[in-house]
Amino acid sequence: MDTAGFLAAPEATTDAQRLLDEDLAELGYVMNCTRLWNYQPATVTGLFELMGVANAVDRFDLRQRGILVTAATSAFGDAYCTLAWGRKLAELTDERTAAGVVAGTDERLSPAERAMAGWARKVARAPNGTTAEDVQQLRDAGFTDPQIFTMTVLVALRLAFSTVNDALGAGPDRGLHDSTPAAVRDAVTFGRPVDA
Repeated sequence: MDTAGFLAAPEATTDAQRLLDEDLAELGYVMNCTRLWNYQPATVTGLFELMGVANAVDRFDLRQRGILVTAATSAFGDAYCTLAWGRKLAELTDERTAAGVVAGTDERLSPAERAMAGWARKVARAPNGTTAEDVQQLRDAGFTDPQIFTMTVLVALRLAFSTVNDALGAGPDRGLHDSTPAAVRDAVTFGRPVDA
């Protein structure tokens, strides 16, 4: 039986096939999370569009988003998105910097980037535990209140995506694992195992 994580593979639809074809064209294989989200292609498309809408005003660049997502998903314990975004972050910075963000050691980041990473981890681990002082640290690092709101929304939406993948058993793809720098792979000591 074909599967999508812990679920049986969904029925084929035109929208689902479009997502499969996009993966094949871009990566040469179909990601496990795509197979899973083919239950509701419009939902995953809408989720990523919503992330774009959230970022449309403050325009955090790819490096900043990479720091936010890598810090949040590693704190959350999601191997899949941590590998995907850790790889992107390594391409934008270097392998050691990305591995440090995964491990929670941010000494290779700028002070503002360290503040972003720390905030992302707090939101991922215990959103009810954040304080006004935590927000003030972001202000002190140079972020405006609208930017703080945007980065929080971006983290929360990514965690929603990760939660579905993790809860329904979508493990990281072998192709993703193998194309991720070794230092980043070695720092991912949590989450679901890589798909055999």
